[in-house]
Amino acid sequence: MKKSDNIIEIKNVTKSFGEKCILNNVSISVKQGEFLTLLGPSGCGKTTLLRMIAGFGSPDSGEILINGTDITDMPPHERPVNTVFQRYALFPHLDVYENIAFGLKLQKVPEAEIDKRVRRVLKMVSMTDYEDRDVESLSGGQQQRVAIARAIVNQPKVLLLDEPLSALDLKMRKDMQIELKEMHKKLGITFIYVTHDQEEALTLSDTIVVLDDGNIRQIGTPTDIYNEPQNAFVADFIGESNILNGKMIKDRLVEFAGHEFECVDEGFGENVDVDVVVRPEDIYITNKLESAQFSAKVKSCTFKGVHYEMFVDTDKGYELMIQDYNAFEPESEVGLIIRPADIQVMHKERSMNTFEGEMVSEDSVKFLGAEWKCEPQSGLEAGDKVKVEVNFSKVDLIDHPEDGNIEGEVYFLLYKGDHYHLTVRTEHREYIWIDTNDIWDKGDLVGVNIAPKDIKIIKCND
Repeated sequence: MKKSDNIIEIKNVTKSFGEKCILNNVSISVKQGEFLTLLGPSGCGKTTLLRMIAGFGSPDSGEILINGTDITDMPPHERPVNTVFQRYALFPHLDVYENIAFGLKLQKVPEAEIDKRVRRVLKMVSMTDYEDRDVESLSGGQQQRVAIARAIVNQPKVLLLDEPLSALDLKMRKDMQIELKEMHKKLGITFIYVTHDQEEALTLSDTIVVLDDGNIRQIGTPTDIYNEPQNAFVADFIGESNILNGKMIKDRLVEFAGHEFECVDEGFGENVDVDVVVRPEDIYITNKLESAQFSAKVKSCTFKGVHYEMFVDTDKGYELMIQDYNAFEPESEVGLIIRPADIQVMHKERSMNTFEGEMVSEDSVKFLGAEWKCEPQSGLEAGDKVKVEVNFSKVDLIDHPEDGNIEGEVYFLLYKGDHYHLTVRTEHREYIWIDTNDIWDKGDLVGVNIAPKDIKIIKCND
């Protein structure tokens, strides 16, 4: 049998705390020597997963293997991994040398070998002249280097890093990103890195795993994640994006923002609803309206240091963000061009809200953990299992949660050029999606109402 080149296999790992699911059937393969980053917003499950690899937690189900050995229930000190935490946890009463040597002394490694290994890693992290220094006299970046040296001196097969740069200022964080990348090349060991910083992930990683609410949304190289997002969440989370509703007319022809465009995408079918992503830097803006594909009026123009960021209203009423090295003044009429290769077409994850439900009476149905009034349903009776459909635009959100039929929290919002597409998470951790022109913020508590006439009931086949 051919030996796998994967050093770590995470298979169908699920973890919950109480009723809250933190990781939902997560599977990831990590290659030997790879720099893999777990990326996602706060609370997505990335640190929980890292801690389970380290042995500081165990999954409810699933398994974790290193070099083919199941380590799911192995204690942390027996695992061939070392962890660098967000707080470096250095020993304040020990100097730099003693901090790094601490683990080796616990293992009763001979003094000569300890000295050899400590001095080698000091050189590796550019701290050769600091071995006698008090760790509390070091800068944040220097303390971070000592923490990494203490981890790698034990010669782990895998180095786990939990947001190790988050406590540093911007310039030091940028410098340490470069040093970490160089360190990874020198060491040749596997790095698993946790961050919520998209730019950091794109800079450091060989592979990025994008997590959201305990689910993997995409795995790929930084280039793939940025240029070929598989869904609206990834497109919105990684960098700036214009994300619009579209329709795939046929292979290599897509309609969005009120116009048809040639594209490079195929295999979606004909007249199929899709999502379209265009990065702000990929929209060409010009004063020559006659040579453009469509026109727009500039709303705002802001200098961002490297480029100008402009918002424009198109001739069909859509708002787009554009980044360009040239400034176009507000109120000026401009032409816009989007090349086929710069249009990314994605399958829609859903076209409407669909829920499993149960009839309570002929004009009442239960779904999303609540009872809803619907129009009378002939041929259905209490207890019948049904499918419930509700269009995104037919869901009403209200400011006072207690006035809604159910309560929820705005979990994710996406601007689609002429409206907002919101994800609301209910108190039972179910989701409902809403199209609205109203402005809400992530984290807003809301009430949810749906009119009886907007609830479509479909009887399930027995």
